[in-house]
Amino acid sequence: MNQKFKEYFGISRQEYRGFIVLFILLGLIYAAPYIYERFFFKPLEIKIENIKPALSQIDSYKNIVDDNQEEFHKPVLFKFNPNHLPVEDWIKLGLSEKQALSIKKYEAKGGKFYKKEDVKKMYAISPVMYQRLEPYIDIPENKTKPYNTYEKKEAHPKKTLVIVDVNNADSLQLLNIKGIGPAFASRIIKYRNRLGGFIRKEQLMEVYGLDSVKYAQIENQILIDKEKITPININTAEFADIKRFPYLSYKQMNAIIAYRKQHGAYKSITDLNKIHILNPEIISKIAPYIQL
Repeated sequence: MNQKFKEYFGISRQEYRGFIVLFILLGLIYAAPYIYERFFFKPLEIKIENIKPALSQIDSYKNIVDDNQEEFHKPVLFKFNPNHLPVEDWIKLGLSEKQALSIKKYEAKGGKFYKKEDVKKMYAISPVMYQRLEPYIDIPENKTKPYNTYEKKEAHPKKTLVIVDVNNADSLQLLNIKGIGPAFASRIIKYRNRLGGFIRKEQLMEVYGLDSVKYAQIENQILIDKEKITPININTAEFADIKRFPYLSYKQMNAIIAYRKQHGAYKSITDLNKIHILNPEIISKIAPYIQL
């Protein structure tokens, strides 16, 4: 048992000496800072008499800098017109370069000072600064415009009341009707082409967007020439000829053509009553446009 213990935990004489040396070195390393501070370190002694000259020089320099800064920022007040005032003059008045440039940007975008209070509205001008500048602001009266006024510009020339035949007029002539602009003029012509012409004024209310209010506005400025109607010959027309017509559905158009092909040409408008999907109201609406 003792033999095995010695094999695992026993050390030689040489190893024992090595441990001793190692412990000594560790002790020296640990004690080195205390030894240095005790026997070798000498604290630096600073005497106030030695640094007084340097402190006086620093104070003198600080006073010089402060004096220069105060003189640099000290405003030079003079009478001025804020409109198109150079950046340098704004700086002389006490503004920073950044503040002066913000005012110039305002002018570059079309801004203008019409009266003293306009200067106060600038973000770059504080209330205190405005109080200081206000007595020196000089805006010549002969160069100002009345404040908050503008010249009214009409979007369209004023129209005089005229009478226009909507079945003959082109888009430019329709624009002479007071209340009709380019959009309505274009819609009226498109719908007129689909119909083949207007037979009564009230049909204008079938144009998209032209309600009873707009119709009342233009009613006295229009007339209808029924002679300009383009009729539909139902004895020769094919589907392509009548598909644009707004009063008939595709099914009703096909029925009119199919009846003709089956029973022969129409003798009168009353023959349309024989087509069961055409009621009297529809026939009454399309009758003025039918040609036999």
